[in-house]
Amino acid sequence: MPLLPLLIVAVVLLAMSLRIAQEYQRAIVFRLGRYTGTRGPGLYWLIPILERQQTIDMRTKTVELEQQETITKDSVTIKVNAVLWFKVINPADAVIKVADYNKAVYQLSVTALRNIIGQNQLDEVLRERAHINGALLQIVDAATETWGVKIELVEIKDVEIPESMQRAMAREAEAIREKRARIIKAEAELEASIKLTQGAQEMEKSPYSLELRRMQMLSEIGIDNNTTTVIMLPSDFSAAAKSFSQMVTSQTATPKE
Repeated sequence: MPLLPLLIVAVVLLAMSLRIAQEYQRAIVFRLGRYTGTRGPGLYWLIPILERQQTIDMRTKTVELEQQETITKDSVTIKVNAVLWFKVINPADAVIKVADYNKAVYQLSVTALRNIIGQNQLDEVLRERAHINGALLQIVDAATETWGVKIELVEIKDVEIPESMQRAMAREAEAIREKRARIIKAEAELEASIKLTQGAQEMEKSPYSLELRRMQMLSEIGIDNNTTTVIMLPSDFSAAAKSFSQMVTSQTATPKE
């Protein structure tokens, strides 16, 4: 009979010492304050009273960095927020080497975001987000490696600029579009003038081509509902009429004998 209470106590202690870690969890075990190993996933047991554990989630975490007001390299005040994805790859370092790795990663990311924005001009922040994201990822990942944390991705979510700067950028964009339109128009006029010059040179080689072109112009004019029709006579007709007029005038002026 005296063995029954001892058996019951042993069973209770054994049940109390059993632990279960999920597939995405790891248990950091300390025995009398010293790190003894990482347990899990699955079933494991701890020595009652002598050992304690701290469970770490190994899944990827998503953290939204609060909006930061910072100044770019060209002295423009903007507001930027970003999203961070990270996970623990070494649970022992995440527990032993840093007091709160979640808070540490967050504060480091915010500081790095402000610093990297200050190293770039506003145009670079707006156009080269991929480059800035990559640089920010390298900075944060290098610092968190000793904590057993892997930074998987950093993305700038939104960039808010002052209204006065928005109006200035809109005017600049409009001026650029107007400049591009004028350049395109000038290039088109230059190309058209070159083509017209080439066409005139070809017509000059053949009088028949010139006359055919005049007839084509007359047919094009006739298509429109115009009240006035301009008839262009060939140059030979004009020369012949002028010669005939001069001959008639000379004969009229000659006195009769």
